[in-house]
Amino acid sequence: MYYSNFLSSPEGYFQTVICNVPEFIPTVLNHDMHYISWDNPPQQHPHVLSLNDTEKMIASGAAFARKFRRDTPVLDKIDKALLRRRNGSFTMGGWCAGKPRCSKVGTPTKLKPGPGAGRLRGLIDKLVSAAQSGQEQCT
Repeated sequence: MYYSNFLSSPEGYFQTVICNVPEFIPTVLNHDMHYISWDNPPQQHPHVLSLNDTEKMIASGAAFARKFRRDTPVLDKIDKALLRRRNGSFTMGGWCAGKPRCSKVGTPTKLKPGPGAGRLRGLIDKLVSAAQSGQEQCT
């Protein structure tokens, strides 16, 4: 009933359900892996991210970010600098084939972790360490 009159119900629904089922509480990591820039104190909507936020986004280690304007230059920078993706091509990966590189999909099950995998592992290691140190995960 709480979420029936809530503005952004999809963003917190499943976390609320999981944190209210005793069997699931030990499996929760209190982080949605998003970089979000809020006013202080937080208002109803996050800031729209721009090129000025790039360094903070990368330093956060978050796997995802929001909120962006459509066709903003910061998305092009993320594609080029983090994903090594050029001109609408595929994101680089172990499955890339063809000349120029990644112009075709080779074996889609062939995976080769890139720098993003290292950043994601660092974030997950940090979150698991926090959970193991006894920090409350369902707050």
